[in-house]
Amino acid sequence: MTETSTRLTIPVLLGSVRRDRQGIKAARLLMSELTKRGHEAVLVDPLELQLPLLDRMYKEHPKGEAPDNLERLATLYRRADGFMIVSAEYNHGIPPALKNLLDYFLEEYFWRPSGIVCYSAGQFGGVRAAMQLRMVLSELGMPSIPSLMPIPKIGQALADDGTPSDERTLKSLDRFLDEFEWYAAALKRQKLQGTPY
Repeated sequence: MTETSTRLTIPVLLGSVRRDRQGIKAARLLMSELTKRGHEAVLVDPLELQLPLLDRMYKEHPKGEAPDNLERLATLYRRADGFMIVSAEYNHGIPPALKNLLDYFLEEYFWRPSGIVCYSAGQFGGVRAAMQLRMVLSELGMPSIPSLMPIPKIGQALADDGTPSDERTLKSLDRFLDEFEWYAAALKRQKLQGTPY
């Protein structure tokens, strides 16, 4: 944790439910590095949650009647200081499991920054999906920080436990997390003084 940062609660939203998914490696790396910095990192895995295709948002359920998994997520998200989004790139776009996961909530995201960790099997590291994701995250009230953390050729770049094969990955991640901490800590302080609505 940097000198200017405080302990943050950061849900890490994993965006893939595919068999042999590679994003779990990026999520593991992120969880490890956030924990080393003294933050509370909580993995949000749509494969474990088994959320159906969106029919009713969390807020559309009568109070106290939302499914347990949504209630747990709402409780976590209300405590969150920011969100990390781990996204693959499917046909130059956002994975459907990630979009489905995101769309269950709205107000719980407000006034919190997001960071995008994107990846692909090829050279571009998922940045085309990240551009679309930025628009979605901004609309949800958790705009992404200026920097991205792309991971090209993820199959070779990260071991199963998330350990990078190249020091440059950790160096880039370190700068990315420094920036995220700055935004998250700044918004956390500002929220204590109130929000526009």
